[in-house]
Amino acid sequence: MTRGAEAALHAFVEGRRTALFRSAYLLCGNRDEAEDLVQTTLVKVVLGARRHGRLENIEAFARRTLVNTYISARRRFWRREQAYGDVPDRPAHLVDSDTGLMVRTALAGLAPKQRVVLVLRYWEDLSVAATAELLGMRESTVKSHTARGLAALRAAVREEHV
Repeated sequence: MTRGAEAALHAFVEGRRTALFRSAYLLCGNRDEAEDLVQTTLVKVVLGARRHGRLENIEAFARRTLVNTYISARRRFWRREQAYGDVPDRPAHLVDSDTGLMVRTALAGLAPKQRVVLVLRYWEDLSVAATAELLGMRESTVKSHTARGLAALRAAVREEHV
């Protein structure tokens, strides 16, 4: 890999790490898991770029790698960690709004692919066609995952308000 390509790859990692983390956080719902997901994704992106010499669209490759890594990890139930520490006497001060917590809780209850589609469509602001291409599925499948995911989110939010 040339020095210029290596510098461009480094600039990409530095510039997009925060945006990838935000998407990963919405997918995982947990800061630590999101950091692990971004780290794994960036390692795969760097290795892929070095292996292939140059990636045409590194942004799309990174997004797809993030999504595939997330879905793959959700399939392996035995790899999930369940850490239990001492329970504090009182709840920690919440910085986030109740609505944000409610939406993230509802997102956590969705199936992984529905969650990925909703994050890509509404957080990453990708079109149906771009989401379908990124995930390697038909547009109709993206639309059905979107509709079912939004219906589940609405039901969860409605249930929370009651």
